[in-house]
Amino acid sequence: MREVRTLYVDAGEDGVRLDRWFKRRWPHLNHIQIQKLARSGQIRVDGARAKPDTRLSAGSQIRVPPLPDAPKAGEREKIDSRDAAFAKSLVLYEDEEVLVLNKPSGLAVQGGTKTKHHIDRLLSAWGEGIERPKLVHRLDRDTSGVLVLGKTPGAAAKLAGSFARRRAEKTYWALVHGWPRPSDGVLELPLVKKGVGDREMVVPAEPKEPGAEPAETEFVMLSRAANRAAWMALRPHTGRTHQLRAHMLAMGHPILGDPKYKTEASAELSAGLKLQLHARRLTLPHPSRGTLILEAPISPELKAGFARFGFDEHEADPEPFRKGRR
Repeated sequence: MREVRTLYVDAGEDGVRLDRWFKRRWPHLNHIQIQKLARSGQIRVDGARAKPDTRLSAGSQIRVPPLPDAPKAGEREKIDSRDAAFAKSLVLYEDEEVLVLNKPSGLAVQGGTKTKHHIDRLLSAWGEGIERPKLVHRLDRDTSGVLVLGKTPGAAAKLAGSFARRRAEKTYWALVHGWPRPSDGVLELPLVKKGVGDREMVVPAEPKEPGAEPAETEFVMLSRAANRAAWMALRPHTGRTHQLRAHMLAMGHPILGDPKYKTEASAELSAGLKLQLHARRLTLPHPSRGTLILEAPISPELKAGFARFGFDEHEADPEPFRKGRR
């Protein structure tokens, strides 16, 4: 596409993220390309600059700049039989509309300039074009666990809508430094992206600070290893970048194994451990019938943490937020 166009957000897309709105129309665009277009001001919403994670309103005007052409049929790099078998080995659940994967730690959801091996590439195992499953949410590269995709455009739109309207109940397991007190509650703390040293991080913000976004996390302690570490169930009520990692650091109990959101004490206790964060359980409406209740076995990385601190995954309440809490 070589011209600038103005398109409008449909009523059924109210609340969808800007980057997902673009991906639905131009699936060949990757996350990095959309970020660059937004950051340079080429993408605008109702005349104003917008971030990729901006939530859209029905009727909003979207300025669409010239976009790279989609690759011609057959140009997408084909995956070999080993990669296809690996992709299929990740399946937790599959039907005609929904695909659910157990994403490994260390595997990115989408590619970038230096990332060639990622979930989006592996989706070629299911076919191309209309047969190719569509991503409807994301997990950080080093976060393992439940990842849901739509196998048809209609299913993908409905699943993405469930996330946008907060009808998807996510439960993460995390091992954190120290003994959180209180042991359960809700943290409401706005977050903003800032340059910290030589890297960009998400940090606590004042509610009216430019760029600040509301962020809310529910937490429950499932078990603890004396005062050293605690096993937490975390439920994000909002979907901000690095929300759980930033919120736990702000509470003074950073997630163990986190190379970015850490303290000296948590780094020392984390020696030899990878990020101890796992998307354990997800409950959301099926696109056409009933409710999906999805659960991912814990990753080798989290198993290593459990072994170090003596936690037993079988002791956990699968629904720890239902007992008299929100």
